Amino acid sequence: MRFAFLSSLLASSVVCVLGDAVITTFPDSLALGASFDPVIAAYWTGLPHHRRTPFSVSPDGKSAYLAYLDSGKKNVYVQQVDVTTFAAVGTAFSTAAYEAAGLVAQNDGFALLATVDATGTTDIPPNDYPIVAVIRVKAGAEVWRTPMNGPGVHAAEGVSRNATLWIKQFVDLPQLTATPDANGDLVYSETSGLYAAYFVVTGYTGDFSGHFGDSIQYVDDSGSLQDIASSSVFGCSHNTGIGLEAADAPPYASVCAEDQGSIWLNTDTQYMSGVKIANENTTNGVSGEPMGGMSGSYSNLALFPGTTSYIFAWQSRGALDLTLNAWLGAPYTQCSPRWLNHNVAIATTSSKNKLTGAEASSDIGAAEGDSQINWITYSDTDDHQNVHVAALDSSTSLVSWETLTSPTCEPVPLSCSGTFAGTSFQVVDSAGAKVGAVTTSTDVTVSGDMAVVGGKICWPYVNQVWDLSAPKDTGTLTQKMSFACAAIDGSGSETNGSVASSSSLTTPVSSATSSGGPVATSAALSTIAETASTSEALVSSAPSSVSEVAAVAATPSSPIPSTMTTIVVPSATPSAEPEEEDDTCDAE
Repeated sequence: MRFAFLSSLLASSVVCVLGDAVITTFPDSLALGASFDPVIAAYWTGLPHHRRTPFSVSPDGKSAYLAYLDSGKKNVYVQQVDVTTFAAVGTAFSTAAYEAAGLVAQNDGFALLATVDATGTTDIPPNDYPIVAVIRVKAGAEVWRTPMNGPGVHAAEGVSRNATLWIKQFVDLPQLTATPDANGDLVYSETSGLYAAYFVVTGYTGDFSGHFGDSIQYVDDSGSLQDIASSSVFGCSHNTGIGLEAADAPPYASVCAEDQGSIWLNTDTQYMSGVKIANENTTNGVSGEPMGGMSGSYSNLALFPGTTSYIFAWQSRGALDLTLNAWLGAPYTQCSPRWLNHNVAIATTSSKNKLTGAEASSDIGAAEGDSQINWITYSDTDDHQNVHVAALDSSTSLVSWETLTSPTCEPVPLSCSGTFAGTSFQVVDSAGAKVGAVTTSTDVTVSGDMAVVGGKICWPYVNQVWDLSAPKDTGTLTQKMSFACAAIDGSGSETNGSVASSSSLTTPVSSATSSGGPVATSAALSTIAETASTSEALVSSAPSSVSEVAAVAATPSSPIPSTMTTIVVPSATPSAEPEEEDDTCDAE
């Protein structure tokens, strides 16, 4: 595939119908009502991650909303966004909060998942820890606010109802939780009329006090917290990876990445069990950020519209040498990494609780524990992170990730630093097959939820130089948000703006047999063991028993505004080798 364009066309009004998909960008299109810091430091390493900007489109496709935390980190703003120009519509709603953790647009407003102060005078969380609440807003005004945890919320239940082992041991013991960092998401099902929130928690009363886990809670259209079996008060241990997507009835489809060695399709269990998606190299207190880590866990699990099938995408170091997890016992396993860098992996499901392919192995002594994985990238030299996926229709999805070259990857399963080489996009069908080729842009990142807007997949990002070379806990403040959209129907586009040239590059996938790069050597694996043995000082408390581990509808497309830029990306037409296109276009 060639992407050269005649330089004379760059200054002209152009019509190109190449039969290829295109990415259009809307730089600085949305004026923010408050300044925004686009960087949040990663868990343990302090490396820069995108501070999440939740983005959602209403069921009727007529309105969209973007949520963001102001730079003072004390207020969350929710701004309505025009679905054609991605400019601000009206005045933003604001509320005192510390993190925007999820957003669901409705035809009459939106629901926001945010970390807020607990209220009351008794059983308040220690250390000024916030709790999570769902806040429903209609016509610009708050109509209800429902805490998902904190004082009085499921106070008599210390465990997931479906984790029968824990019910026998801890039923009716008080267990209150707080949420210092709201890794997680909020989704809604029109069929069931229920919102579901999935978020990280830490216990501050009862037997789980001081330990980290996760929680799934449901709330109805009136704001009533639902006392149903599909809820979970305390689930996966030290979960820094959450996937959640709506279904017609609870339990909704859910994925958790825990710190004991696995990623689970835990729809039926709400716990660190269920259908085993992957073996992952972890250490106590760290799940390895497979779904983005701090401010992550969004747009990792997507439902193909009109079906019961889902696609899940994450970053993985692969899995070698399965051993017994001595704390949990069989069939729980631990593993060594195949690489110290990460690659992009996907899994597809036929329903909310069943994979289309094989589960990950739990065979103690197996030399490989990742043979079931469908790899999108397979490199032992480059690192891949900030992985996301969105479904456009019943058979088409888009997977995105960032690539780092010359990465430095520590043996503890955490992030890598390196040279940012751009954001890549790969079309994937509902069977998990790659369609067309990968294209990378150095101008676009993904820092907010990917959603369908007018027949395209769109998302927010900050127009900035993205630097992943060293730890960084703050970025350059901005009062502008940019948007990008991917049209992957091959219908072409019309624009009065400019057409991107050679900054759009097809990125080859490196062979995993290369001798270079951050491969998991025996010396590195020795360091892993040494680091894991000392990691106890960095986490609240290491489990010494099984019981303690558990504690631990698019609108029609409109003409593209003249302020946008266009990046031509590979065709979505399935073929073993994409056909070469005619690089010339007719100028008007």
